[in-house]
Amino acid sequence: MGVKRPNILFIITDQQRADHLSCAGNPVLKTPYMDLLAERGRRFENFYVNSGICQTNRATIMTGQMLAQHGVRVNGIPISLDSVCYTHLLQAGGYETALFGKAHFQNMTTERPSFRQVAQDLDLPPKELRDARTRIRSGPEYDRELNFQHSVDPEIDERQGDYYGFERFRVCTWHGDDVQGHYTHWLDERFPDAANNRSSVNPEPDPRYTAPQTRKPRMPEELYPTNYVAEMTLEYLDDYARGGQDKPFFVQCSFPDPHHPFTPPGKYWDMYDPADIELTPSFYHQPHDQTPILARMHQELADGTANREWVRPYAVTEDEAKQIIALTYGMVSFIDDSVGRIVTKLKKHGLDENTVIILTSDHGDWMGDHGLMQKALLHYQGLIRVPFIWLDPDDEAPGQTQHEIGCSQDIPNTILARAGLAPSAGMLGEDLNKIMFDGEGSRRDGVVVEQATSLPLPGRDIPLRVKTYVDHDWRLSYYAGEQWGELYDLKNDPDEIVNLWTSEDHRIIRLELMERMLKNIIHYESGTPLQVMTG
Repeated sequence: MGVKRPNILFIITDQQRADHLSCAGNPVLKTPYMDLLAERGRRFENFYVNSGICQTNRATIMTGQMLAQHGVRVNGIPISLDSVCYTHLLQAGGYETALFGKAHFQNMTTERPSFRQVAQDLDLPPKELRDARTRIRSGPEYDRELNFQHSVDPEIDERQGDYYGFERFRVCTWHGDDVQGHYTHWLDERFPDAANNRSSVNPEPDPRYTAPQTRKPRMPEELYPTNYVAEMTLEYLDDYARGGQDKPFFVQCSFPDPHHPFTPPGKYWDMYDPADIELTPSFYHQPHDQTPILARMHQELADGTANREWVRPYAVTEDEAKQIIALTYGMVSFIDDSVGRIVTKLKKHGLDENTVIILTSDHGDWMGDHGLMQKALLHYQGLIRVPFIWLDPDDEAPGQTQHEIGCSQDIPNTILARAGLAPSAGMLGEDLNKIMFDGEGSRRDGVVVEQATSLPLPGRDIPLRVKTYVDHDWRLSYYAGEQWGELYDLKNDPDEIVNLWTSEDHRIIRLELMERMLKNIIHYESGTPLQVMTG
């Protein structure tokens, strides 16, 4: 397949599991337009994130680097403005670049990770020397995303310079019907007293839904953030079609849903019945004691002490799980309908004949796995495996399901290669075009997933760090400083119910997986900074 400069539409959702697609076998959720992308393109069955939380994995997608290289270990650390993102390379290669929706390249809140604890009898260094680098990621240039919600004219923000390689952008922050950013002013113009009619302040009553963070919004579908992202994308395509089309475009259409809170508007609120939801076998398996963290979250549910607000992971009852999943399906269906509108617009303008369409998510969600909701560093498949669909107008054999392993780190190199552009030295992912179109097997025998917490999880006194190695058959998770870990035989135990970490019969495979994880980490170490030859 010859390389040429195609248009590229990159659709990314937030917190969508790999099995939250009807083409992936979901028996309840209907996603006809995403299914159509898979039918006309290729869907990866084993596509993993490199971190199970938003900001860290989005940094990997933008830079092609793992956490140790890009430094975004937890939410609250912005991508360094020194980073070369693949969007910068697309710009340099002649592309128009645009972003509509969630970015999360910088912080959405004023909260920052605290300086690490040290012995009390040691004097702290001055603030400017507390990081490993003197250029600390803070200051006005790192608060752009936080301040977009105060903007009355996004074009003024664009004139202040591109945003991580995006020349045109309309950025959304937060989630559900609480989305802020550039969306704030747009909503205020169309929805009277919008600030006092968000569901976090004034939800529409519906006593049927009692699960944490289930809130019926008052705003109509056409004013909900999902539609805003779609409308901005459609408007761009109209403008592009009217213009000279001198450059190919790269558009990132980034939906803040189906991330919690669970607030599908209008018809999407009642689109799915909680009674129709089937929970995974791991929900019903007792006891929930595979790790101390899992056991503690269920203990807190039982004794009524669980914090089930906003970003905290938590355990749920059966009824709560079914309510949340039904509403999540409504949020996904709204996105699916929006994808359909965007694809129709491409076809209307004749742009579909030279536009690559990519769809993925920044991470998944437990969604009832082991009785849990949301995400943290328990790397169950529902959290770390996400959709990845690639539709290429030059594909001579579409409709295939790829069983080879890929991951978020591979996205930049794959996009750049399809555009005929080389990556920077720091982008260490693989080119998945070689799997899809050149008949090669995956160069990965597994994927490393890294994560840390900025706050202690239930039952722990200090933040935790974990490195996971996952392949077709096994998932191993090593927790720094802990005597316990996780090992699951995915072939015989796909629901990850039997933790084999302490099994003497599995000691050899555990050591082999630790060795493979170490080799993987070394192989994908950064090649930067580049050596400067002198003399």
